[in-house]
Amino acid sequence: MMLAGAEIVQKDSVVYKPDDSNSETAVSLAVEGPSQEVPPPGAGLARVPTRDPVDIQFTNVTCTVKLGINKGSKQILHGVNGRLRPRQLVAIMGPSGAGKSTLLDVLSGYRITGVGGAIFINGRGRVMKNFKRMSCYIQQDDRLQGLLTVGENMFLAADLKLPTNLDKYEKGEVIEDILTNLGLYEHMNTRGSQLSGGQRKRLSIALELINNPLIMFLDEPTTGLDSSSCTQVVQLCRSLASQGRTIVCTVHQPSASLFALFDHVYVLAAGHCLYQGTTKNLVPYLEQAGVPCPIYHNPADYVIELACGEYGEDKIDLLTTKAENGKALDWFEESDSIPTMEGLRKTYPLSALRELESGAGDEETPQSNQRSVLIRRGFLKAKRDPTLTHLRILVNVVVGIMLGSLFINAGNEGSRVIENYNLLFAILMHHMMSPMMLTILTFPAEMSILSKEHFNRWYSLGSYYISITIVDLPISIVSCAIFSVIVYTMSSQPLTAARFGMFFAISLYTVLVAQSFGLMVGAAFNVVNGTFLGPTLSVPMMMFAGFGVTLRDLPPYLYWGSYISYLRYGLEGYINAIYGLDREQLECNEALYCHYRRPRTFLKEIAMSADRFWWDILALTISLLVLRTLAFLLLKWKLNAVR
Repeated sequence: MMLAGAEIVQKDSVVYKPDDSNSETAVSLAVEGPSQEVPPPGAGLARVPTRDPVDIQFTNVTCTVKLGINKGSKQILHGVNGRLRPRQLVAIMGPSGAGKSTLLDVLSGYRITGVGGAIFINGRGRVMKNFKRMSCYIQQDDRLQGLLTVGENMFLAADLKLPTNLDKYEKGEVIEDILTNLGLYEHMNTRGSQLSGGQRKRLSIALELINNPLIMFLDEPTTGLDSSSCTQVVQLCRSLASQGRTIVCTVHQPSASLFALFDHVYVLAAGHCLYQGTTKNLVPYLEQAGVPCPIYHNPADYVIELACGEYGEDKIDLLTTKAENGKALDWFEESDSIPTMEGLRKTYPLSALRELESGAGDEETPQSNQRSVLIRRGFLKAKRDPTLTHLRILVNVVVGIMLGSLFINAGNEGSRVIENYNLLFAILMHHMMSPMMLTILTFPAEMSILSKEHFNRWYSLGSYYISITIVDLPISIVSCAIFSVIVYTMSSQPLTAARFGMFFAISLYTVLVAQSFGLMVGAAFNVVNGTFLGPTLSVPMMMFAGFGVTLRDLPPYLYWGSYISYLRYGLEGYINAIYGLDREQLECNEALYCHYRRPRTFLKEIAMSADRFWWDILALTISLLVLRTLAFLLLKWKLNAVR
């Protein structure tokens, strides 16, 4: 038998691959039985794990979640136990609400709050930092960059996850190997948003295979797929497991043929373990327990019916007792001698475990490389994004023309100073609402991708945050500049470079501060709550801006609000740009008498000074830094809070 050009020698149900000059000996268990065929010769990735396999054991695992304020809590997992063997495709099954996804979250380390019990790696307590380096978690919803092609997604992921000393050709070989084996190579130039459900699922797996993890957790990988795509995904997982990986999936209710593709099954009901063992031993187990599976009935369907309590709650208690809530290992493969914890510690001493943890997955690449790759990805997405880029520029053009047309020649006419004041406040509202609401509406979708990529150690949160700040800056500058030129010239504001520069600086600062405010809201809340809270929290900013109610008319007990309102500094900055710098008296062509012909009269009326521009810039700078910092902290909190 041949595999990738190397001779295979079978001995004692173990397949040995002879050593070559470039790799260590790879060992994989032979799988017997007509329904458990080994992938055909030549199948599987060329980059097989070269380090020790991982045996996972968990004991007395509990998980309690909070139901909300004053609603108490609910225990999801009730002291379950289990064993996840390497080179086996393990399915966690159970009805809805049984705790499948919760158990997978706990085992993968995605959920850490409200969790009890112990998890062991090769006989020793799990160290989360090291465990995450050798594992990955592929969640149920395919969180992909839809604007990027399959090839772009893969190359950018390779630049983030593979050592920087590999050149693009070496990375290309890795990507070609993965995409060829996953049936995605012919879709290299297809955007993620145009892939089918099965292709998206396989791409999600392909992205995590780049750094060759030893352990893979997949939450409902077959959900939403047709039978053919389900079979392809499960066969792929089976092939990956046979190469030495530990792969665990949650499955809701597989067909009989799909169920037969799994090596082991772990059945949950209401947070208790009803069975763990091989799929072919499930029927004998049920028969011995006194609840035999009817002839010609899908065992997977039947055990789910039992777990739902359709045959009585006593059957659940019976099976939980027989399985010892997951402690019983009697129904594993007979030929598979299961080592004890002590045996695992002898087989894998601390030195071997340290080597495993340090080399099972590649370290995050340097921060500078992460920022470079993320910035490149950000600009590529921005170029193709019709909302964040194209529509944003178009809106600024349209609104600029509308406001300019409505207030033509208002900037130079002494009888229209109040109108011009209204224009400046309208400009301020545009620069506040548009970027803030756009960020609130779009960032939660990006948040889900960030959560997945950050958890799987693609990059640090700091690198991501810096990259989105840098990527958005040119778009903000261009759109703000286009708007400023249009509205400034059409409304006949004073055409001097200094005044326009001041006007543009205040406009850009207001946009950046509003974006930061929107990012802070978008990071902490979902779209529904964010779209409500964003405008609501902006109302006090408008109240204390000095428009309508002048700053001197504010009650003393409310005056403090003017110091935290960035709109106050924006409006004051506009007034300084247009009417400050000792501006000469205005023209009075449209009225017999112009009360505000002298700008000083108007400044005195609205209680604003003409020499506070740089103080306004300083205040906006501080506001920008504070809000950006708060947004980062909220983002960091949200990433940990969901766990």
